[in-house]
Amino acid sequence: MDIAVVIKESFRTLLLPPGSLLFIITVCWLARERLGRWAKYGMGLAIILFWLLSLPIVAAQLMGLVETPALKDPAQLAQSQAIVILGGGKRFAAYDVLEQETVNNVTLARVRYGARLARAAHLPILVSGGAPLGGASEAHYMKQVLERDMGISVTWLEGGSVDTADNARMSKALLGSKIHTIALVTSADHMARAKRSFEKQGLTVIAAPTDFINREPISPTQFLPRASALLTSSTALREGLGQLWYMLRNQ
Repeated sequence: MDIAVVIKESFRTLLLPPGSLLFIITVCWLARERLGRWAKYGMGLAIILFWLLSLPIVAAQLMGLVETPALKDPAQLAQSQAIVILGGGKRFAAYDVLEQETVNNVTLARVRYGARLARAAHLPILVSGGAPLGGASEAHYMKQVLERDMGISVTWLEGGSVDTADNARMSKALLGSKIHTIALVTSADHMARAKRSFEKQGLTVIAAPTDFINREPISPTQFLPRASALLTSSTALREGLGQLWYMLRNQ
């Protein structure tokens, strides 16, 4: 396991819900005698935020702030020289496959959409994704799914990256100097940050986002707390922080 990943995840836990809210509640409770009424205010605010971020209607609005719009005109792909698909994680303890590891649902959605674009545009594919938590790389399993399950060949495999900036830098090295324009496939919430990183490497990027969150019709159930909505809110806030961090670091 990459130590940098452990450090990043630790900071994310403290900065993002539910970890950040639980941390505030715990601190306020332990220091309630010293903080007095401010401890009650802090705990109350954390509980209110916990409830709001757990509402599907709030989660959808937050995600709408970070998701990149879908590729509307497939004809844009004619400008591309390659399709780059970014990994989004693995599924460990995958007992239904021989290796007991495979792509997770996020990566599978990206791979599926990338395969669809490859069939339509007849472009070579690069898969990118390392193994920050150990085991074989995400790219290894992405290639496996594309070739074995979807009948789509993979031209380049980048399996050493641990974050989005690495994805861009290492993919550019594999693509070489002859490829200048790519169709980039990743989740809609991740696209803005990924596109920026690849453009920093001198590539022209046609954004082909996928894996948009499920948006149900407005109904009373949209105002009932759900664990899945809290996860969506946390993902949106994480991506917003990630975009800000990459801008500050000029990545």
